[in-house]
Amino acid sequence: MPLGAFKAALMGTAGASAGADVVLLSTQTASSSATISFTSDITSTYREYIFRFYNIHPASHANFTFNGSTDSGSNYNVTKTTTAITTYHAEDDSGTPAVGYIASGDLAQSTAFKPIAGTVYTDNDSSMAGELHLFNPSSTTYVKHFTANTQRMDWSDDKLYTNEYLVGGYFNTTSAIDAVQFKMASGNFDGTIKMWGVK
Repeated sequence: MPLGAFKAALMGTAGASAGADVVLLSTQTASSSATISFTSDITSTYREYIFRFYNIHPASHANFTFNGSTDSGSNYNVTKTTTAITTYHAEDDSGTPAVGYIASGDLAQSTAFKPIAGTVYTDNDSSMAGELHLFNPSSTTYVKHFTANTQRMDWSDDKLYTNEYLVGGYFNTTSAIDAVQFKMASGNFDGTIKMWGVK
């Protein structure tokens, strides 16, 4: 069911998507799954796709990653260039809240899966949530830009932190991106991923 401009604004798609229809296209639930793949509905019908992540919980400590495909999911190995920053603050309010550039989050013309969240831990109450925006993936003229913003509970030096991970980049291809896959850098995971199309 299409959502009107008011609901589009509530979803955080105002600006580039203001006044557009936002349509829920797919919901997938991981249960000890190695991957979640969206291999249909990524077409020229929509100029933007939004993926949202709910309670992503891994079987082993690992980053949450994604990649695109230009062959309907036969291969997830699209060349990309990316960058990332993080913000964090300790649960006990110790230290100084900080913003940091993550050099290890950079990819330069790499086909590797891109982390869009830092290490998600296996504690019973630990999980990750957030969203990924993929812009105009069906273009056969331009590269395909994406941004991601995720939030997780982090642990370091025997302290718990809130940790936000922000990613930007582009698939360096003029071929259409027609499938997207999500997985942990290692191990299986639980959680729900929803995909919306924005006209």
